[in-house]
Amino acid sequence: MGNVTYKNYINGAWVESTSGRTVPNLNPANTNEVLGHAPASTREEAQAAIRAAHEAFPAWRATAAPARGRIIYQAMELMIQRKEELATMLTHEEGKLLSEARGEVQRSINILEYMAGEGRRMPGETVPSELPNTFCYTVREPLGVVALITPWNFPVAIPVWKIAPALVAGNTAIFKPASLTPGTAQMVVKIFEDAGLPRGVLNMVIGSGGTVGDELVNNPAVRAVSFTGSNDIGSKLYDQVAARGCRAQCEMGGKNPVVVMEDCDFNLAVEGTVQGAFGSTGQR
Repeated sequence: MGNVTYKNYINGAWVESTSGRTVPNLNPANTNEVLGHAPASTREEAQAAIRAAHEAFPAWRATAAPARGRIIYQAMELMIQRKEELATMLTHEEGKLLSEARGEVQRSINILEYMAGEGRRMPGETVPSELPNTFCYTVREPLGVVALITPWNFPVAIPVWKIAPALVAGNTAIFKPASLTPGTAQMVVKIFEDAGLPRGVLNMVIGSGGTVGDELVNNPAVRAVSFTGSNDIGSKLYDQVAARGCRAQCEMGGKNPVVVMEDCDFNLAVEGTVQGAFGSTGQR
């Protein structure tokens, strides 16, 4: 496993980064164990992924929404088949218990199942008009190229709950995973590839936020950004995307305060508090 150098996925092809630089991917339970090497990708590689997504958008947008949903459903079927393999990789890279990793993969399966159905649940609205024999209606339209930036702590579930809605709605996407979990990210993207996505619809570029992330946030071809991470980075990202007149969705710095009332089930409160503080490598 240690000799693996993970690749980017651009325009339907797995390609090595041209930077020649990598970041060691360490097992957090044994930092002497190198699981592989994540590429330190370049701005130009992020631009190539954006171009691929931009070129793929017209055909994907024109694909019937139920057909897009069927590909998401096929991804669900493949994730069921690869559940144990994916959970094992997740545990090696992220460090959470295997039982928790299995739970995260199962949640991802559930997300895919639900989002596949959204291909048949995209209603607009009808609105009465002042004019006789006339009404107004709305149609949901995809935005275009979207960037999805995800953290290390839930490296299957968070990417899936960003990728699946974006694709079923007719957008094309560039996925930038955390450099700490490149193997898990590669397995997730491979599932979507094997499910039958056309080339360019989903792309993945592994690299730093300062290089790859900055390009995704500021490139004018990217019409929306979905980010999960720190308050500091997310606040700056939001301002940059909003300044371009585009949409930003930021989930930042989650905290779980606990209010314990006198009439509570004390044992249940303790269990929930401990799980919230220490579950999923303290990232619950």
